[in-house]
Amino acid sequence: MLHVIIHKCPNDNCQHRINALNQLNPAERILQKTKSSQFKLNYTYREYLFQAQEITLPGPLKPLVNIRKIHNSQNILGLILSFYVSFAISARKTAFILQQVFKINVSYQTVLNYAEAAAYHCHQFNLKHKGPVDDTSAGDETYIKIIGEWAYVFLFISSKNLVLSAYHLSHTRETLPAIITMTEAIRTAKPQQKITLISDGNPSYPAGIHFMNEKRSPELPRIEHHAVIGLQNLDQESTTYRSFKQLIERLNRTFKFHVRPASGFKSDNGALSLIILFATHYNFLRPHISLDYRTPVEIPELQDIETIQGRWIKILSMAAT
Repeated sequence: MLHVIIHKCPNDNCQHRINALNQLNPAERILQKTKSSQFKLNYTYREYLFQAQEITLPGPLKPLVNIRKIHNSQNILGLILSFYVSFAISARKTAFILQQVFKINVSYQTVLNYAEAAAYHCHQFNLKHKGPVDDTSAGDETYIKIIGEWAYVFLFISSKNLVLSAYHLSHTRETLPAIITMTEAIRTAKPQQKITLISDGNPSYPAGIHFMNEKRSPELPRIEHHAVIGLQNLDQESTTYRSFKQLIERLNRTFKFHVRPASGFKSDNGALSLIILFATHYNFLRPHISLDYRTPVEIPELQDIETIQGRWIKILSMAAT
């Protein structure tokens, strides 16, 4: 299916092309004469043809296990999610700890099955309870392995409340997954809120924001975008917005810590399930020092529950209703 039509100005005397030529340094001018394909001087416009159903954030598959009818108690389910997700322990070690410490006989496959069943409900819980987003958010993509192949996890985080506002699993770094993630990241923004999104130099982000602005009502403010390039501040834009890029990099490191014990995944759904559960843990269960040890999203029903497994159980009971 055709997703984009590229319109390129053929006029060599176009003012846009002349300005681009004038900005080349002497070495670039010489190279442009022999390798002109390396320089995009003509005005180019991309018309994206994505449909509304393509931009919908996909959720996990319906699990084989009915979380309301599992053979173990809800407390055991809470312990499994606490070890496997919150404490970032692999499924095999989680099963081993439960057997050796608590004398609870569960297999590592049971741990994975329960995680997928919990993620199915937690996904809707995450979307429903995310709350409003800040004016500025930062996004990036990081890497995981699925059946030996690299896949990409797009993440966005609010700059003040530190809410993990969007997550999306994709096998490409192209424009469509960037649009899906950014659309979810700003879904709960107020209608007249001025939104600024910060990213790295991946061209999928500005292309996606261009598409999103085209689809927005003319009465709404345009979404702004700023790119932070490289590891050093070599331009004013990178200097101004570097702190936001560092924010998403810290989130990426935290995410990596939680998924590294899995040592890769055997299916997209297994990977997506852990991504969803990580988002639940990050937003509702993990206290942040910079927030005075509050969670990014505070749920009143969780405040008086002392144990982390108890809070997991409460989230699931709220999510499954």
